[in-house]
Amino acid sequence: MISTRRAFTKALVVAAAIIWTGLPAPLPAQQRSDPAAAELGAGFSSATADVNGTTLHYVRGGTGPAIILLHGFPQDWYEFHQVMPRLAKSFTVVAVDLRGIGGSRATPGGYDAANLAEDIRQLARQLQLERSYLVGHDMGGMVAYAFARLYPDEARGVMTLDVPLPGIEPWEAVKADPLLWHINFHQTPDLPELLVAGRQALYFRHFFDLGTVDKEAIGSEAAAHYARAYAAPEQLRAAFELYRALPANEEFNAAQRGAIDLPLVLAGGDQSFGPLLPGLAETLHTFGWSNVSVEIVENGGHYLPDEQPAAVAALIERYAAM
Repeated sequence: MISTRRAFTKALVVAAAIIWTGLPAPLPAQQRSDPAAAELGAGFSSATADVNGTTLHYVRGGTGPAIILLHGFPQDWYEFHQVMPRLAKSFTVVAVDLRGIGGSRATPGGYDAANLAEDIRQLARQLQLERSYLVGHDMGGMVAYAFARLYPDEARGVMTLDVPLPGIEPWEAVKADPLLWHINFHQTPDLPELLVAGRQALYFRHFFDLGTVDKEAIGSEAAAHYARAYAAPEQLRAAFELYRALPANEEFNAAQRGAIDLPLVLAGGDQSFGPLLPGLAETLHTFGWSNVSVEIVENGGHYLPDEQPAAVAALIERYAAM
């Protein structure tokens, strides 16, 4: 009787998700396989792996030295779909859904960058990827940075794409920018989920339009894919938990000041965070980094892999091959 009641309750929850969000409810994590992986061409596959108390979904292709790609908000692995086929010609490329997003399983907690870095570390070991080159955009960039600080011997370099770093100047100025009002809003307990549920496509479109020079760079099909990646209530909550973990990320980053010579590339759009990156690089020197490069992508907004995929792929190729 109890098991039957639980099954009935689960069915009601799934049905409610469909009605509430207006989008298809996701399958259980162990059954997820993203059909969009087929768009990348032969040699790419979609799979999941159990790591660090969750299940991560990833898309993999190519052969050679490993590159791990980490997405930002409000996207999933698919933000790299235009970059991956080019990289796969020379590298093993793995694009991962962060905990709780897309095909990865949501958990009650564990969304701070340091723990997400441990997710990626365990995934890399399970996939037998040795000394990967990590590329992270937006929230994924924060995870890549934490990985570099925690496990420098397990990476051959790190690149962040258009993201400031919590706890490291000019972070306070970034938080105070009125255009970035959402940073504080997303940290509000419970409220963002209630207001955004069922309106993901509309809400995300605001960020895509604000964060691109070419408003057509993220078309309707890609935008719909991203909305589906956050369709279920637990996925939407996971997105905001990433922001609620920012204070923990600030503390972590501010405390990491030991000498480190792992190559770090700060890349950004000239119409977005790019102009802040030279100052961030100078600050990072005082935090112990001896090898920091800055790359500015012309005619680029915040969503660089979507808007300037060729330029992003060329940057990754150049630095990942070193």
